[in-house]
Amino acid sequence: MSNKRESHILVLDDDLEIRNLLGKYLASQDFRVSLAADLKGFRKAVASSTINLAVMDVMLPDGSGLDMCRDLRAQNSTLPIILLTALTEDVDRILGLEFGADDYLGKPFNPRELVARIRAVLRRQQDSSLTLVDNRIYKFSDFEVETVRRRITNGNRQEIDLTGAEFDLLHALLSRPGRLLSREQLLDLTGGRNTDPFDRSIDVLMSRIRRKLRDSGSEDVIKTVRNGGYQFTAPVEVVGAQS
Repeated sequence: MSNKRESHILVLDDDLEIRNLLGKYLASQDFRVSLAADLKGFRKAVASSTINLAVMDVMLPDGSGLDMCRDLRAQNSTLPIILLTALTEDVDRILGLEFGADDYLGKPFNPRELVARIRAVLRRQQDSSLTLVDNRIYKFSDFEVETVRRRITNGNRQEIDLTGAEFDLLHALLSRPGRLLSREQLLDLTGGRNTDPFDRSIDVLMSRIRRKLRDSGSEDVIKTVRNGGYQFTAPVEVVGAQS
């Protein structure tokens, strides 16, 4: 899948002017675009079409984009989501990431930046360049990680649900066990967006990974080094490869 016509973007925003402007601009960038004004329209579009990425406003007339994001993740949907929000507080943006959003963009914004974010998220959702050259199967503790299938299972062969961004981050750590990686390095390795030094997206993703691993029976295998970054501390073994 490329970022061209076959990439179908669903824009959910109750502001008619913003919705139409985004629709026209994204179409001019060679995306296929569908528009929705509320959650009802969003659900209908998702049910009737193959959507590759959703651009979703937070404040909607019939509910919250945050709640929709959380509901999709609860349903094990891996649909990439970029949240649009007029909320400027860090806690609100972090909440969006905790609910499973892949990225966020504050209003007002430059449409060119939105397109850049869309393409970055789509690259992460696809087999990134890192994943394409790595077909190995990793094992740590009782967990097994298949890079081609992009799945992780515990000792009971139960699959752990990770978003695309979470899997890419875990993969970056597993392929460099014991190495201290800064937030900037992790953003580069996972195809993340350019960010400022105070951005918390990596921290939020790391917290989600830790929680999911812990809930599946893992001890803490990711060490936080103050002012340094993160380090995968468990022994990692390559147990095979996938074609």
